[in-house]
Amino acid sequence: MPRPGWIPSSLRERPALAALLLAACLPAGCSRGGDAPWSGYAEGDYVYVAAPLAGTLATLRVQAGQQVRQGQPLFSLDAESERAAREEAQARLAAARFQAANTEKGRRPPEIAMTQAQLVQARAQLDLARRELARKTPLGPSGAVSREEIDAARSAVDQAQARVAELEASLRVAQLPSRTDERGAAEAQVEAARQVLRQNAWREAQKGQDAPADAVVSDTFFRPGEFVAAGQPVLSLLPPGNLKARFYVAEAELARIAPGQEVRLSCDGCGHPIAARVSFIATQPEYTPPVIYSNAQRSKLVFLVEARPVSAADATRLRPGQPLDVRPAPRP
Repeated sequence: MPRPGWIPSSLRERPALAALLLAACLPAGCSRGGDAPWSGYAEGDYVYVAAPLAGTLATLRVQAGQQVRQGQPLFSLDAESERAAREEAQARLAAARFQAANTEKGRRPPEIAMTQAQLVQARAQLDLARRELARKTPLGPSGAVSREEIDAARSAVDQAQARVAELEASLRVAQLPSRTDERGAAEAQVEAARQVLRQNAWREAQKGQDAPADAVVSDTFFRPGEFVAAGQPVLSLLPPGNLKARFYVAEAELARIAPGQEVRLSCDGCGHPIAARVSFIATQPEYTPPVIYSNAQRSKLVFLVEARPVSAADATRLRPGQPLDVRPAPRP
């Protein structure tokens, strides 16, 4: 394939004509052949793993360059405070449950037995007061018993009856559970304690982070013993699915590319071309970055295009920053 700017040998013997052809070709951007590749590079979308809480880095279980599996522990921060808070919440939940259970019961059997004994005593006093009143009432007309004594005996009967009624009501109440409102309040306390425990358990769990996906550890930013602020990444991961190609397509060639279209990625040492699919086309043009400006791409106004490898296994053959040549996939 003739390279851009190449002059056939038949024209080399005619310098004036060759100069005219080059002068006409360069401004029009015709130096790029129809099958010349688009220039680009590999890029990675890194996953920065951080804990939402602050703390001292207790353990770092991975190192840069290591392959990790999804769910594999990565690091943990000191969680002594969160552990103590969780145990306190467990104790408060247990207390709330006991209180709620207590509202479902009546008074304790010894308390009921005491009330029953008091009721027996009150009934005996009532019986005695009635007999005393019955003995004194007939003696009133004869003057043997004064009216005041008869009134006192009648009052004693009334008091004894009231005491019996009081103890009978108290005994019935002692055998009943708490009122509906009290039971509802106790159950609400149990639920509140349960949510506090859940919150503290979550905080303790967040002090340790696991790998969100299969990935390579790109870099670590802290060592054990160092203090890590809340939300500050401890390490970065690069999952295979986050590798992509970024390349630039000239305005005149934009019609050759479309979202979902399959392309082929080539690079030094990659072996056979990597199948990828266009995932993004910029809506606005930009100027060709100097790092990929070449005689094969003379047009300065280009559109950024991204393509992701179809296979995760092929994606691992790419390295961020690696130069790429991109070509449309052959039509079937």
